[in-house]
Formats: sequence, C-alpha cells, structure tokens
Amino acid sequence: MSRKYFGTDGIRGAVGEFPITPDFMLKLGWAAGHVLGERFDGPKQILIGKDTRISGYMFESALQAGLINAGVDVGLLGPMPTPAIAYLTRTFQAQAGIVISASHNAFGDNGIKFFSGTGTKLPDSVEQKIEAMLDEPMYTSERLGKARRIGDAAGRYIEFCKGTLPWGFSLQGLKIVVDCANGATYHVAPDVFRELGAKVVPIANEPNGTNINRACGSTKPDVLREKVMELGADLGIAFDGDGDRVMFVDHRGQLVDGDELLFIIAAHRREQGRDCPGVVGTLMSNFGFELGLKDLGMQLVRAKVGDRYVIEAMRDNGWDLGGESSGHIICGDLTTTGDGVVAALQVLLAMVSTGKGLHELKSVMSKFPQTMINVRLKDKAALDDNPRILSAVAEVEAALAGKGRVLLRPSGTEPVVRVMVEGDDAVVVKRLAGELADVVKEAVGA
Repeated sequence: MSRKYFGTDGIRGAVGEFPITPDFMLKLGWAAGHVLGERFDGPKQILIGKDTRISGYMFESALQAGLINAGVDVGLLGPMPTPAIAYLTRTFQAQAGIVISASHNAFGDNGIKFFSGTGTKLPDSVEQKIEAMLDEPMYTSERLGKARRIGDAAGRYIEFCKGTLPWGFSLQGLKIVVDCANGATYHVAPDVFRELGAKVVPIANEPNGTNINRACGSTKPDVLREKVMELGADLGIAFDGDGDRVMFVDHRGQLVDGDELLFIIAAHRREQGRDCPGVVGTLMSNFGFELGLKDLGMQLVRAKVGDRYVIEAMRDNGWDLGGESSGHIICGDLTTTGDGVVAALQVLLAMVSTGKGLHELKSVMSKFPQTMINVRLKDKAALDDNPRILSAVAEVEAALAGKGRVLLRPSGTEPVVRVMVEGDDAVVVKRLAGELADVVKEAVGA
C-alpha cells in the first residue's frame, strides 16, 4: 500500500507548501494522537521536540493543539537532537515522540518524524493508519489532553550520552572544535565533551531561527577544517541540524566521513574482543570500507540508502553496528536510532583506549576513489533490463577487474539516476564513470 505523505524518513518539504502547513499539522497531530494512543487505556502522552528552525514554533503549536484535541497529553521538549527525543520517549514511557525537523536541509524546509514508544521509527502499517485517519473528519474528544514543558530534558540526554562510556572515561588533554550547525545540538553537544574533560571550542552554536546548516555542520565542514588548523586542535566534530549525523576532521584538516568512523568503531570493538561479526552499510558505502572490514575478518552487508533500511538489516543479522557514509551511525547496543553524539563518543573511546590520533586510526582503511554523475531521466522504468546499459555496466566491471564496483541508483526525490563508479585508480574511475553516464544518457536520459 503506497503512502501519500510519509517518505522514508517522515514528512518533509518547503514551509508553506502543502503538506508543510499549520492546518495540515493540526490535523496530523489529531490523527497521530488517535492512532498512536488507541491501544492504551487511561492518560496518553506524546513528546514533541524540534530543531532550531523558526517555523518550528508554528508547527509545535499546531501539533500540540491537534494532539490535545485527540485527548493526548503533550510533553514539550523544546530544541533537542532527534536521537534525544527517541531516548526521552522511552524513559518517559510515552506512547510516541514527534520530531519537528528537516535534518540537514536549509531553514526554509521543515518536516515531521515519529518515534514509537520504544524509540524506533514507526512501522509502515502505523504510518498508513495515520494517513487513513487524516481523511476522516476531525472531532473533539470527550477528554482533552494537557501540555507541559519538560525543563530537564537537556540534562537527562547529556547524562545518557556520558553513560554510554566506561566508568571513569576522560577526554582530558584533548582540544576539540565542535560545529553544532546552529541546530539542535547547540546546547547539549559542547557540554557532553566539556563535562568529560575536553577543552571544547564550539562554533555555529548561536542559532537565530534561519542560520541552521548555513555554511556549517556535517554537510559543509570547511569552516570547521579552518578552525581546527587555526587553533591546532586535535580534531573537529560536526553535527547536522538535528544531530543524528556526525562527521570528524582530523588534526590535519582532513575530513573523516561515516564509512571511516564506522570502521574505527568496528576495529576498536574487534580489538577489544567484543562480538562484532559484521557491519551494515548502504549501497553507497565505499568499496575500501568493505575491503577494510574484510581484512579484520568482518563482513559488510549493504542495505538500501536510508537509516530505516540500515536498522532493518542490523536487526535481520543480529548486529549492533551500522550506518551511512553521510555520518548517520547506529550503535544498536547503546541506542535505537542514529545518534551523532553517541557515535562521536565511540570514536573518541577508540582514540583514548588505543592512545592513537584520529588520523592514524582512519589511515588503516584506504578509501577508493569514487566518481558519481547524476543523469536526468524521462522515465525511471526505462532503466530496467535495458540491454545497452547492461552491456555498458558489464564492460566497466570487466575493466575494474574486481578492484571496484558500479552502481546505478535512481534517486527517490529527483528525476535522476546516480551513476557511480569506484576503483583503485582515480583517473580510470573518472573516465569509466563519464563513459557509462554517456551511455545512460543516450539510452534513457531526458
């Protein structure tokens, strides 16, 4: 059954354009309140948190009104990272948690994500029930809900993050630049590292409602690189707008992406003798990451792009570790969703435990050069079993001789196919990607 509003990660779009409008959010709160609270007797509670976008105030009020009209009590968390809302939903034993955020998008976008009472993403069946309820006329419940602001939410989450580390762990002696993307981590992430003993230099930690992700954060790390080099810091850490992604910069100013961070965490766990037979990545995970894990005696399983698919594959394999190149890292033994702060602490744990710097740890894995070209499509279905494209792909794979890979991935949000080639020779990879993109363009391009 197809969904009208929910995508792979909630509902997202431009503010003021349907469905990212106040009237829709009012109805969404009402529908979600009825569906998510229908299995529970007595008072029902749903938490609402948000990032720092100015439109969050508007949507918070609309969702709150809809939930109250459905007879649900509301706990208002204010600006909080997405993973914090997942954690707090569990600890408050709420029926669900709602996140108002568009993650790494610019401030003109916004969106809604839901967590179940166990801190996991809602199953498709529940999202479909909410969508069906949206088509029903809204009515007022006999028992109206109440709203309260939860004042100690930040402190609870900070203590949770520190509690994921061994007792007595310390970051003393480390100088860390922390880029908060002017987003939801601005008031919690620097405190986590500071309370663990690090000397912290926060940047992009003064949100004004419109500067979230603007020339900062995990998708735009140039300012962080410059600051790390200028201050002679040991490393830099960059979060995205809602705090579920993280990237690092080493002392040389070199970016350390999600694949490399996952490798560092996995290698450290293997070194400790912990049970870590494999890691779940995605179709976009670097081939060098796969080979690096193989050298450690570990397996890489590739899921579709999207954290819900990574988590599904982790569950299917019984593994604790997975994530994406973008820095969305899930430590399933510690939390239920991608958590930038928790993942960052696991990397720092590897550094402190081994006595090695970030650059040394990431250098164990050699990333393969990668070239990706977007080709506009008239019809995505035209890619299926196209003989010209299949033949061209086979030729590129033969040229790589087992030392690389080819991927054609239609975008889920744009009318394009991403033509990606990886290999051990950057010049060859670039040439092969261009030749394959030309074939795709001639065969099915717009």
